[in-house]
Amino acid sequence: MSSTQPTPPRAAFDLRQACVLACASDLAYKDPGVIEQTVLGMWKAQDFRYFEVDSTQCFIATTPTDICVSFRGTEATKISDWITDLNFELIPGPVGGLVHEGFYDALSDIWCLVDHAVSSFDDGKSKSLWVTGHSLGGALATLAVARWLDQGRPVAGMYTFGQPRTGDCEFSRNFDFRFKPYAFRVVNNNDIVTRVPPRLSGYRHIGRFRYLTGSGQLVGEISWWRMFLDRLNGEVEDILDWCSEGIQDHGMSIYRQLLESNFAREHAARITDLATSRIHQPGPIQPRKRAA
Repeated sequence: MSSTQPTPPRAAFDLRQACVLACASDLAYKDPGVIEQTVLGMWKAQDFRYFEVDSTQCFIATTPTDICVSFRGTEATKISDWITDLNFELIPGPVGGLVHEGFYDALSDIWCLVDHAVSSFDDGKSKSLWVTGHSLGGALATLAVARWLDQGRPVAGMYTFGQPRTGDCEFSRNFDFRFKPYAFRVVNNNDIVTRVPPRLSGYRHIGRFRYLTGSGQLVGEISWWRMFLDRLNGEVEDILDWCSEGIQDHGMSIYRQLLESNFAREHAARITDLATSRIHQPGPIQPRKRAA
């Protein structure tokens, strides 16, 4: 946010919002016609735009109160080739610091179209802008938010899934200083994409971390030691198949299913707690009878 705008209160992780944006990130992999039919038909969106330039894809959906920008990631069948071909060159990026050259170039291909569409949908900057993406799409979402921060455009929040590291330590520090309370980065167990580019090349993650354990439970603020043990358990069971497991854990459909399962459990627990509280709620106090 720009320095002239009041700082909103620290945002809490919203599992329902995470599920909604996971659906948007998953939908971004569909054909444009399917995306449009889903957004305008099933979701009853007010406006819709789809953009594709070279290998970068994105769609925008709006309601009277919200704008959702969803960047497409990398096809699961191409993940191995994508990681192998990934270079680690860093160039100057938004909010200061250095960012991955390939990621920034991919956003630049489509940026003017996306930024213009968002501006046309919300000239008064009164709608809540939500940004999401999976895999490469998560990196593009981060860079888009960083550019909007430089422009002074308010962003309500960002949820990414299976996101690779996007920039160096300075970029991560500057981004988090301005936006960390509203940026949530979800990682599924052994997802291999979240470990590239390597820290040894100067890269760092951004945002607030949420972790899906090997059993599918969503946890926050997990210690590195607990996460290591959780990941090690799966790797020891079939260490020769670790790479394929890391790619399998990266699938956006897996992220969506696990988040929806967590939401269903949480919702069921709330209903149970409510029912229990009603059962044990004391009845009305009866007036004491006076002795004759």
